[in-house]
Amino acid sequence: MCVKYYYRYCPEGTESRYELLVFHKNGPFLPLTDYYHDCIGRNDKSTAISYLNNLIPFFNWLDEYSSYHGKRVQWDDNQEIIRVAVEDYLMNEMYCKVREKDSFRFVNKTNKSIKTVSCFLSALKSFYKSLIRLKKYNYSNPMIDSYAILNEHKNEGVRKDKPRMPSEAGTEEPNSTRRLTDSYFKLINDEWQPEIIGDKFLPFEVYRAGKKVNWSLREQVIAHMLFEGGSRASEVIELTIGDYRVRKSFQEAETFNKGSHGKRVKFIRFSKDTTKLLMKYINKERAKYDEFQRTFDKLPNDAPVFLSAVGTPFTRQSWYYHWKKAMDKCEMKLNPHKTRHWFVTTSIREIYETSKTDAEITIRKNQLIQYMKWRNKDTIQVYEHYFDEGRQRETHNQMLENMKKSEEEYLKQKKNKKTKKTTLTVMESVQKMEQDEDIRELFEGLE
Repeated sequence: MCVKYYYRYCPEGTESRYELLVFHKNGPFLPLTDYYHDCIGRNDKSTAISYLNNLIPFFNWLDEYSSYHGKRVQWDDNQEIIRVAVEDYLMNEMYCKVREKDSFRFVNKTNKSIKTVSCFLSALKSFYKSLIRLKKYNYSNPMIDSYAILNEHKNEGVRKDKPRMPSEAGTEEPNSTRRLTDSYFKLINDEWQPEIIGDKFLPFEVYRAGKKVNWSLREQVIAHMLFEGGSRASEVIELTIGDYRVRKSFQEAETFNKGSHGKRVKFIRFSKDTTKLLMKYINKERAKYDEFQRTFDKLPNDAPVFLSAVGTPFTRQSWYYHWKKAMDKCEMKLNPHKTRHWFVTTSIREIYETSKTDAEITIRKNQLIQYMKWRNKDTIQVYEHYFDEGRQRETHNQMLENMKKSEEEYLKQKKNKKTKKTTLTVMESVQKMEQDEDIRELFEGLE
């Protein structure tokens, strides 16, 4: 990466209101310079320097590699653009796993992540706080979850303006509510692992929940696409009519991927029944809210597939309200992203159960990796481990079942007095098994 940002301390004997200057292409760069001096007024110098050293690589990366709709991201872009850039930086430069969660993002380290992820997130949050305070950034802090701020002062059952008794008094329940961080990117200490969701009835439980709260056809279609296609919610909700038309199959639509900045780099596939629901939605329910009541054939390619009740493009935030309402109604704690884990789990089970050879399993697993557009191919190994264990359980259960049958046969023979005494043929059996090298090695491993 080309180094474009660097800092220098003020030379001795030189009068300046700055003890340190940050340079960009050999010229002073005041945003980081002003940040440093604002920071040392609130923290010790070692913290300020540590933050600065974590910010400079990010600013270099913005200039060299960042992209949002084909343009380089600037530090003073609006908060949504900055969040996209930070997410890309965390994934591509810090090798983190970033997961969508309601109004914020979970950040998990991987075995390749560098140690300064936490410091970088704190530094960037501190940087935008300072620049907002100095009136040099015109948007809200991109590193803060606005919903966390809104919910921060909600009533949680504590008596207003009345001090709590000490815990030793035993007259009040302990206050177990812990204030959550207001950060948009919440760092999780544990290393990321994909979730194994093996409940084959999960989609139907969700559809039933939606029915109880009277989901419209729009919510039904989106839910079916999530379970059947394995995409993220935003990749479905932000589809356009052109995304659907461009594919040869009516059961497919092109969509973007995390980090592709809206560029269509993959496709989503769904069932024939969902295709019928989709066309019914577009030609009836959607047409009702369309400005010109257009049906599928008359819609332009850039028209969004899903519309709000006021005719604007449907958003993930608006959709999530309907999802959460259904989950709360049926007391289900199900994050939408788990539909993606369910899809992968179900797909791999299908691969193992229907493939006839190991070679076929390998080919179909690679096809799944390509379809999911996983950046790290090792992701599939956790799912494979789950199914390897599952197959061993099946083998073991079959052995136990055979043992039970042998026991029943033995007891039946004991009751029959005419049955000849059973002779043991252990040595003979072992001699036969010695012809199989794999089995012989297995026995040697038990010694």
